[in-house]
Amino acid sequence: MHLNTWLLFVVTVFFVSATPGPNMLLAMSHGIRFGVRGALPTMAGLLCALGLIMAASVAGLGALLAASETVFTLVKYAGAGYLVWLGYQAWCAPVGETACTPAAIVDAPISGGQRFRTGFLVAMSNPKAFVFFAALFPQFTRADMPQLPQWLALAVTFYVIESSWQLAYVYGGAALRLWLTSPRRQRLLNRLAGGSFMAAGIALSTVSNR
Repeated sequence: MHLNTWLLFVVTVFFVSATPGPNMLLAMSHGIRFGVRGALPTMAGLLCALGLIMAASVAGLGALLAASETVFTLVKYAGAGYLVWLGYQAWCAPVGETACTPAAIVDAPISGGQRFRTGFLVAMSNPKAFVFFAALFPQFTRADMPQLPQWLALAVTFYVIESSWQLAYVYGGAALRLWLTSPRRQRLLNRLAGGSFMAAGIALSTVSNR
C-alpha cells in the first residue's frame, strides 16, 4: 500500500481507538482496581480477542454478521447482557470502611486468569467489531497487490495504536487510585463505572448490522 494510505489508516484508528468504549472503560476501571501491573492480564485478554475478531473478519465472519440479522442479533444481545452484568457488579462493588483503604483492597480476590477472561469477553461481546474490521481493512488495501502482507501491516498498526491507548487508560485509572481516599469517592466511582457499563450494554442492544 502507499504511504499516504497507511498514514490515513493510522489517523483513522488513532481516533477510533481513543473513543472511550467498553474496552477502554474496562482498561481504566481495572487500572483503578488493580494498578498498572494488575491490569496487564486484562489488556492481554482485550488484545487477544481483537486479534481473533480481525482473523474472523478476514475469514468471512464479519460478512456473515453483516448479512444475517438473526446471527447478529443473537451475538448482540449476549454481549449487551454481559456488559449490563458487569455494570451491575461494578455498581454493587463494596467500598473501604476507612478513608485510606482503596476500593481494590476490599474486592474479592480476582486472579490474573479471571481478569484475562473478563477482557476477552468484553472485547468479544460487540458484534459490530466484526463488521467494523470487515468493512475497514479493505478500504486501505490494494486489490492489485498481495493481500496478506497488507492485512498484516494493518493488523500490526492497529495493535500498536490500540495497546497504546489501552495503556493510557490503564495509567489514568491507576492515577485515580490516589484520589480514592474515602468510601464516598469509592462509591461514586463504582456508580460511574457501573452506570457506564450498563449504558454501553443498553446502547449495544440498539445497534444493527446495517
